[in-house]
This record gives sequence, structure tokens and C-alpha cells, in this order.
Amino acid sequence: MNFVHEDFLLHSETARRLYQGYAAQEPILDYHSHLPASRIAEDYRFRDLTEVWLEGDHYKWRAMRANAVDERFCTGDASPYEKFSAWAATVPFTLRNPLYHWTHLELKRYFGIGELLDQRSAHRIWEHANEQLRSEELSARGILRKFRVRLACTTDDPCDDLSHHDEINGSEKNSDSSFRVYPTFRPDRALQVDVPDEFNRWIGRLEQAGNTEIRTLQDFLDALKGRHDDFHSHGARLSDHGLLHCYASPCSERNAARIFNQARSGKQVTREEHDGFASLLMLFFGRLDAEKGWTKQLHLGALRSVNSRATANLGADSGFDSIGDLPQSAALSAYLDLLERENSLPRIVLYNVNPADNYTFATAAGNFQNGKIAGRIQFGSGWWFLDQKEGMTWQLNALSNAGLLSRFIGMTTDSRSFMSFPRHEYFRRLLCDILGREMENGELPNDEQLIGNMIKNICFENARQYLGLEVPAGAHTSAPTVRR
Repeated sequence: MNFVHEDFLLHSETARRLYQGYAAQEPILDYHSHLPASRIAEDYRFRDLTEVWLEGDHYKWRAMRANAVDERFCTGDASPYEKFSAWAATVPFTLRNPLYHWTHLELKRYFGIGELLDQRSAHRIWEHANEQLRSEELSARGILRKFRVRLACTTDDPCDDLSHHDEINGSEKNSDSSFRVYPTFRPDRALQVDVPDEFNRWIGRLEQAGNTEIRTLQDFLDALKGRHDDFHSHGARLSDHGLLHCYASPCSERNAARIFNQARSGKQVTREEHDGFASLLMLFFGRLDAEKGWTKQLHLGALRSVNSRATANLGADSGFDSIGDLPQSAALSAYLDLLERENSLPRIVLYNVNPADNYTFATAAGNFQNGKIAGRIQFGSGWWFLDQKEGMTWQLNALSNAGLLSRFIGMTTDSRSFMSFPRHEYFRRLLCDILGREMENGELPNDEQLIGNMIKNICFENARQYLGLEVPAGAHTSAPTVRR
């Protein structure tokens, strides 16, 4: 039997029936990814397995470095096959790391390869996969169709050009209307007054994107609102923020204007000034989202680029980030409360990277439900270092114990890779295994339709209803759902 088989991760007969009957055939709504829209727009053809699978994958780079693989084979100038061969030699050492599961699930689902990857099988797998990459089925658009992705959201800076999204959603290449790709508004750089040089370069880009001149704080806010409006006109209904923690320090517009002018003149601001300025902007962004009925995503707690020497050589997002241990509860609750006080709290999805914060986030979400929108504040899926079997289980259990699992909007890939869509299958198998086991133990009713319909909703329908994104006609299933 192949390692990845029909019953992979499903340890009971009930779990197998739940998965095959209610989860396996549900389409994908990937509402948070980092896919490049440009590659989808041009229906990019990948040159080889290294390009589609290894480039930009800091999870694999971290494992390779830990396995004493030279940087040349991770991010350096080694040939594509040399890099793949180095990864293949590392795979046997990833046993019990989620990479071992992901690697073999991805090989199976994209290329039909059931063989374990190691140095001995590397050349065969390389040749077989590269041959299949020449087919239309594994172009950028072909992959979305193959995995029944009905909707994907990219992550985009306010200065980014959104023409690729127009091309995807309106082009003849997508004439079958099988999927949509929408931008997500991520304005993290707008908070960086503590790095004046970078902040001012970014404002120059914002001026170009908005075709405007920015001299004052009000000009800055107007430009950001203009880009928010433009994102909305391109179909965006989500924003996203990647923060060490929430910001909720009172700051008047007069004081924020002073801080803004100080940064614009190239002068350093204090930590307290940065936090005040960031607080004012985060409230501003919250109001914009609430006015348009958007969903705000808060990714909190990651400690980024901690290896300064490696980051200087290789840049950000190269695998030198870790879990932060800053207190989250008070600042998060204060931020949500400030928006709630003025009736400007939008739908929000909370993601933590530190498992110690699971119940903090799950209970914080419960404080701001409003009796009008089901699951208005969501405790989001396992993120980054928690995007694995144990982390997903912890998240599902905390959500179940402190909230309503039945209203959960499900999994995202949060990935830059076109090879990550099987993570939805991984999550669904785990969900069915947990629920199936509890049914057989008598902890849940032995009612497969009751439990199965909840599973279907978590896989797709809850996210479709909650996010308000335009999904292609006929793309959602006609399965029974619990509606508001």
C-alpha cells in the first residue's frame, strides 16, 4: 500500500464515510493565499519541479539547513536538479515533521506519484513530474481547475497593480468561469513610521498608485482610502494585517500629524510614537472595512527576521522567523473594543502563531459576537508553525470548546506555492477523523447527516456566505446548509 492512500489520516470507518460522503468533493475557497496573480493571469507554465515546488518555500529551506545542506542548494545558484536532489536527500530526515506528509500528499495529488521521495527515487520522480508539468492541466490556471478552486484571494500591498486580477476574472482564457481571483488589501507598510527611509520610499509608490500628492497626514489617509476604494471596485472584500501585536494606544490626529511630518522629514520616531500612529491607522482601516462590509484578518505574534546576518544576505521571508511570546490579550481586546464602541467593528478573522494563545483568541472572539452575523468574529485556522496536524487539532478543539465549530469558515493555504492546495484535503481528513472518532465514542450523536452537513459547511459554504465574495455561478454545492 502506498504511504498516501484512500484512508490516509482516517482511523475509523465513520471518519472514512464522513470524508468520502461530505468533505472530499467540496470545492475550495482559498480566502488567504500569497499566490502571484501575474502567474495566474498569464497561465504560467512551470519549467520544472524545482520552480513549482521549491522556489520561495522557506519551510523546506529551514529543514534543509537543519540537515546541513549548504545555502547554495536552498536559495543559491545551484542548478534546479541539484536543488531538487538536495531536497530529496533531506526528505527522509523530515519524518514526523509535517513536511513529510505534505511532500507525499502533493506528489500523489499533482503527479500520481505514490513512491517515497529520497535520493534513490529522486531522478525517477524528477523525470516523471517534469513530463507532467508540460501538460495544460498543470499550468497555473490548470492547477486551480484541477483542485476545484472556485475562489482564491491574493495578498496585495495598497500600491500594487490590480490589472492582473481584471485579466483573470474577465479574460477569454477563463471563459469557463470556473474560478475567480480577488485581491486582499494589506497595508502593513503604512505603519512603518519607525523606519523613515522605507516609509518615505513607500509613500512615493503610494503617490504613483493613487495618482496623487501626499504632503500631509490627511493626504495620506485620503490616498489610502482611495486605494481601498479601488480594491473594492476590483472585487476585494478582505483586508489583512501581519502584526507583532495589536495597536490600541490613544492618539489624536494632531499628534499623528506631528509624527507623520517627523517621519517624512527623515527623523526617527520613538516606539511610543510609532505605537500611537499605528493605533490611529488601525482604527482608520477598521472603519474603512466596516463601511464596505469587508472582513479584516489579523495575523498576530510572528517574530520576523530574527537572524540579522542571514536576513541581510538573503532578505526577508527566507525562513528566519519564529513564534513570538508577547502578551496579546489586552491589546487585542482593546482594539476590538475601540472599534465596537463606535459601531465600526467589521467581520474579523483572528490568527495566532503561538499555541499558548489559542484560548486567548478563541475567547476574545466570543466577546464581540453581535447576534446578527453568525460567527462575526472568527478564530481562524492554524497559521504558519501551527499549520500542521497537531496545531490544527489544537485550533479545532479550542474553537469547539469556546465557540461554535459549526460556524467556522475553514482552512486556507496561506501559501506562495501553487503546490499547496492539498492542505485543504489534509485539513478535511483531520476534521473528519476527529468527528468520526467522537461519534464512535458516543461523544457526538450517531447522525451522519447532522455531522456531515456541518463538515460540508466548514469546507466551503460557511466561507462563501461569511465573506460575501462573488463566487462563479453554480460553483457552490447544492448540499443542505444551515443559513442565517
